Amino acid sequence: MTTDNSVRLDKWLWAARFFKTRSIAKDAIDGGKVHCDGVKGKASRAVTVGMSLKIRQGSHEKTVIVQSLSDKRGPAKIAQELYQETAESIKNRETLALQRQSMPKTEGKPDKRQRRQIHRFKRENS
Repeated sequence: MTTDNSVRLDKWLWAARFFKTRSIAKDAIDGGKVHCDGVKGKASRAVTVGMSLKIRQGSHEKTVIVQSLSDKRGPAKIAQELYQETAESIKNRETLALQRQSMPKTEGKPDKRQRRQIHRFKRENS
């Protein structure tokens, strides 16, 4: 943990174990997958305690509140103490997981009938 009032966004995301390397964190930030307080982030942006971050990783999207700062990557247990995920974010992820589980399972490429079922399912749940 650091005693400074701020840490670079890419360093904090790496230290909080959202991304495996700082360069992957920077690429995600540059790609618009990280928003700070509702604004598209920059790798050099200063993260402060209480800041809200929206992080998209694949099909998962998390909204977290920064609890403490660190510029060093440590054990996962300590990294989890750097942030707190919002209740709404947890609920949304659980809902999406249930929807993914209820989608029809296919082996290989779907045939015409299965494609129609998939499209119908997506229309109903959109």
